[in-house]
Amino acid sequence: MNRFTTSAPADHTSAATPASSPPSEGLEASQVSPAGTPRRLLDRVRDAIRVRHYSIRTEDTYVDWARRFILFHGKRHPESMGAAEVEAFLTHLATERGVAAATQNQA
Repeated sequence: MNRFTTSAPADHTSAATPASSPPSEGLEASQVSPAGTPRRLLDRVRDAIRVRHYSIRTEDTYVDWARRFILFHGKRHPESMGAAEVEAFLTHLATERGVAAATQNQA
């Protein structure tokens, strides 16, 4: 379980997924909109933060850093990336952007 998933398991028995919605097939209930389409990653991040009752400023900051990370890597989805990409982003912040250590830790 990563830090963006809730601890309660999704209940897949209460609502059947229509056969006509293959884009949402295999996704948890929290990853699918009421219309049956997959929810955007940053919306799912916001949902996970709200479940934890973090402040709106914290939510905005987390979403902004996630967005910057995605844009830095050419809009690749974070699920296709790993530790090497995180390290590259943080190194870029420290060497190219010259951010403070606290900013790098926040990112």
